[in-house]
Amino acid sequence: MKKTLEDVELKGKKVLIRADFNVPMKSGKITDDTRIKAAVKTISYVLAKGGKVILFSHLGRIKTKEDKREYSLAPVADRLSDIMGKEVLFSDKTRGKDLEEGIADLKNGEILLVQNTRYEDLHGSKESKNDPDLGKYWASLGDVFVNDAFGTAHREHASNVGISEHLPTVSGFLMQKEIEFIGGAVDHPKSPFVAILGGAKVSDKINVIDNLLTKADKILIGGGMANTFLKAQGHAIGTSLIEEDNIKIAEELLQKADGKLVLPVDVVAAAEFSNDADHRIVSVDEIPDDMMALDIGTETVKLYEDTLKGAKTVVWNGPMGVFEMSNFAQGTVGVCQAIADLEDAVTIIGGGDSASAAQVLGFADKFSHISTGGGASLEYLEGKELPGLKAIDNAEEE
Repeated sequence: MKKTLEDVELKGKKVLIRADFNVPMKSGKITDDTRIKAAVKTISYVLAKGGKVILFSHLGRIKTKEDKREYSLAPVADRLSDIMGKEVLFSDKTRGKDLEEGIADLKNGEILLVQNTRYEDLHGSKESKNDPDLGKYWASLGDVFVNDAFGTAHREHASNVGISEHLPTVSGFLMQKEIEFIGGAVDHPKSPFVAILGGAKVSDKINVIDNLLTKADKILIGGGMANTFLKAQGHAIGTSLIEEDNIKIAEELLQKADGKLVLPVDVVAAAEFSNDADHRIVSVDEIPDDMMALDIGTETVKLYEDTLKGAKTVVWNGPMGVFEMSNFAQGTVGVCQAIADLEDAVTIIGGGDSASAAQVLGFADKFSHISTGGGASLEYLEGKELPGLKAIDNAEEE
């Protein structure tokens, strides 16, 4: 068990919170504020307990001075102010006298957002490489550290791991929820446990499949990664995306799975990678040489629906097809609907494209939990120990 916000005294304390404000931006405008809203519960709790909130986050990758202009956190401060109904002060600095004075002037119940932590990466990747002096400096600005950024829990950065080495460190409510749902699904799933894995590449999910084979009752495979498994079974897959280097690994996983891996029986094949391309549903035994699989077919959707019936734990990571194109979204829609129709089941989306798909298709409120961290979720599902989680203080055993 990890310590949480409720395990520490907050009144009058300078509370450093590592949030995940790595939001999508276009022309300086935030296009999706889901991650900002996800941090509100933790921030509000600290304020209600009389603490002073100092927020840290990264945004994008900073390699040039132009990147600094593009990835300023100033728009996040404005959006958070609107969401909180309360002014969020903003420091355009990541260190120095101005930042220190801004924090010193904070009153109980006030909020200050520090500029993008990755601005420090222009000076030797000090944030991303967990520079010890930087972590120590940021820690000196506060009394308590709250890690609420599951999206960066798989990274060992100065703003999560580095700070934790010098301050009492607890999890925020969002981090706590991620641990509860994803950790629970991996370590203590209610059976039947069905995992659904999609996306383009088998190579991205090899370790996830390997780990889940020891835990899941069934693993449903979709997306471009299914093609490599179909090829490993001896099917001709036309011009479909395939990872030749991983066919042998796919064969080994199929043999090890002993029937746990469920593959498509039909696909939506198209003449080219375009929503306007000629397309039709064909059996996996009949994919034309000049066509590519861009979605699972209707019979596969029915097969997956039947496999999901009665499931008590479901983890989904990766769409079933090219859901951004309407003609190749029906497999993902079908799987979304099948999960949404489950009763008394814990249903989890492991972030990334599957989370985007659920939101775009209108199913977001039908799941028990949608993770805010695609990369962190994948590594958690692989069974890896995440540096950001490891750095949180352990609660004392009762």
